[in-house]
Amino acid sequence: MIEIAICDDEEIIIERIADLIKKQNMDCHIESFQAGNELLAAKRRFDLIFLDIQMDGINGMETAKAVREYDRKAVIVFVTAVKEYVFEAFDVGAFHYLLKPIEERKFAEVFENAAREIQERRIQKETPALFFKTKNKSYTFNQSEIIFIESKNRKAAIHTVKNTLEVYAVMKELQKELGNSFYRCHRGYLVNMAHIAEYSSDMIEMDNGERVYLAKEKYQEFVKAYMRYLRNGGAAYE
Repeated sequence: MIEIAICDDEEIIIERIADLIKKQNMDCHIESFQAGNELLAAKRRFDLIFLDIQMDGINGMETAKAVREYDRKAVIVFVTAVKEYVFEAFDVGAFHYLLKPIEERKFAEVFENAAREIQERRIQKETPALFFKTKNKSYTFNQSEIIFIESKNRKAAIHTVKNTLEVYAVMKELQKELGNSFYRCHRGYLVNMAHIAEYSSDMIEMDNGERVYLAKEKYQEFVKAYMRYLRNGGAAYE
């Protein structure tokens, strides 16, 4: 569920945004506030905040700065009738800037992007980090960044969304540490099921275009594990 706050001193705007949110067919809980100090007094963390800039009393920009003092993660979308505050919006890490009157198509686009950003942040927060050390440097990865791992003699090549890193590691130990969202499809490969694009009886293609071997004797077990992973909403299963 996405926790959403709408803060605007015009009731008609609050109703308009609430109606547009409901049209997005997502699981959301909405709370509305008609002043910045009301939002701050609630002392709640929201995933997404639609915030008017020009309000009586404490304005939206000041409200956003106060929110950032206790919540660096909230996705803030400013809603206003003027463009002059756009650069100030970046100073408080605003995600986007919607102009009144709000266009339904533009709102849907911004909302979809905001929802995707919220989901990605949740995954990063919930996904354990892995620590690797080479001769000269230390590296930390979120599991979600790892596409697959390839065994190379006494080393493991960690293929990530950014680059490939070779470290001294044992595949069996990595498999245990990474858990059920990763599958040992071959003695030489360990794949992140979140990054699988397609597969055949002897090959798995990852979403970066690279292919890894799928041992024929593991095909049936792999399909069952992958289907279980998908049924679980793309999360590790017990």
